[in-house]
Amino acid sequence: MSWLERTELLVQKEGIERLQNANILVVGLGGVGSYAAEFIARAGVGKMTIVDGDVFDETNINRQLPALQSTVGKAKTKVLSERLKDINPDLELTVLKEFLSPERAYEIVSKEFDYVLDCIDSITPKINLIVAARRKKVKIISSMGAGGKLDATKIRVKDIGKTKNCTMARVLRKRLKERKVDKGVKAVYSEEVQIPASVKITDGTNFKKSYYGTISYMPAAFGLQAAAHVVNFLIKK
Repeated sequence: MSWLERTELLVQKEGIERLQNANILVVGLGGVGSYAAEFIARAGVGKMTIVDGDVFDETNINRQLPALQSTVGKAKTKVLSERLKDINPDLELTVLKEFLSPERAYEIVSKEFDYVLDCIDSITPKINLIVAARRKKVKIISSMGAGGKLDATKIRVKDIGKTKNCTMARVLRKRLKERKVDKGVKAVYSEEVQIPASVKITDGTNFKKSYYGTISYMPAAFGLQAAAHVVNFLIKK
């Protein structure tokens, strides 16, 4: 495929074949997941499943790739699936418009996936997805909190047990330990201390008790790091 010519120059024919034979699961298509899914599609991955039950809201426009005035109110899965197929018409794409319950997380995660990208932004569904992946021995990379931060140079990819200065990672570590999961989960996180004044308390809808203000590029940078980690794993597999 000529559109992958530049990629093939870099990763060689073997790398392209590995990418085309790969199968990736992306859960959560917000600021992190929308960018991660697109980077993976543009790298030439052959099969992908995308999962999200949400629609675009005006507040998403500052940081989510397909969030535009024209897409407000539309399902994230529909908008992103059309975009991904427009990038690569040969992409085998499975689209699941749903929020993950614990049971569905366990059903959806399977050995057929080479990697799972957890781009969910609320704790309980993240726990369910991570535990499902670890129980089934499927590789997973999980995005921590991109909110309340401005310095993109402080983003790291490490085992979740080695993260620091991340409120979400700290809560996740504690909850995962209760489920006997304390290692084997790659995390994308930032070592920058969150800006305290940027937090807002909510009514707890959609598993969220609070959220931080977010700048345009930080979730994208998290998505980039997650996608880069997965693509590098695939080409060296």
